[in-house]
Amino acid sequence: MAEFTFTDKDFKNISERVYQACGIVLGPHKREMVYSRLAKRLRQFGFTQFSQYLEYLDGHAGDEFSNFINALTTNLTSFYREKHHFDYLEKVLLPKLLKDNAANRKIRIWSAGCSTGEEPYSIAMSVAKVCPRAGWDIKILATDLDSNVLATAQQGVYNQRQITGIPEPLIKQWFLKSRHGDQLKVKPALQKYITFKRLNLLEPWPMKGQFDVIFCRNVVIYFDKTTKEYLYDQFAQRLTNHGHLFLGHSESMGKDQHQFRNLGRTMYVKAHT
Repeated sequence: MAEFTFTDKDFKNISERVYQACGIVLGPHKREMVYSRLAKRLRQFGFTQFSQYLEYLDGHAGDEFSNFINALTTNLTSFYREKHHFDYLEKVLLPKLLKDNAANRKIRIWSAGCSTGEEPYSIAMSVAKVCPRAGWDIKILATDLDSNVLATAQQGVYNQRQITGIPEPLIKQWFLKSRHGDQLKVKPALQKYITFKRLNLLEPWPMKGQFDVIFCRNVVIYFDKTTKEYLYDQFAQRLTNHGHLFLGHSESMGKDQHQFRNLGRTMYVKAHT
């Protein structure tokens, strides 16, 4: 017998709230995941039914709604995930930006859906490897919907299992080991490249400038077709001419999308306007 009463009506209610708040589609196959993720919240309040929790949510929309959304957003990530993106960034894209942006000596990169920070720190290591530090203004914006994972990202502390994707020389260069060697902290010199901010992609974007590169990987997979197209349009507006967009390995743009040219392997360049 289940610990909590969870009806079809409850699941529909939760799915609608999540979709309205952040555009994420929770199909019937996500029902067990929703139950297990929110069970912790019900236990915390001593509820026995999901309907009680949803009623509480109506009366306490502030802090608890953030916990509700945080519990249901997936945050699977790793350092140098989809390594071909970082190879392209280091060997092709950053050298090109150093030439193209030589006049203003400025590069802007956005990691949208940065989770616990592995992606923006990987980007920063690639930037540090290729780009000169003196005389250049290089900034990485890292955003996520989930305030909990952002707090982890800002701390920049990882265990040995989490850093397995990083080559040993880069670990020595950019991480400080704890006394027992079981944890590693990102050095301030690398953190200086990155600004972490909470952002719901379906709410107004406060950034005013344009980006040379946007990483938005394994994020749009959770959205429906209409929301995806809206986001692709928004990304195109926020990219410089010939700016690049990286998507996740299981994501792709529809054939009717004309704002981007497909470079293959989920890499896109803004089409010339």
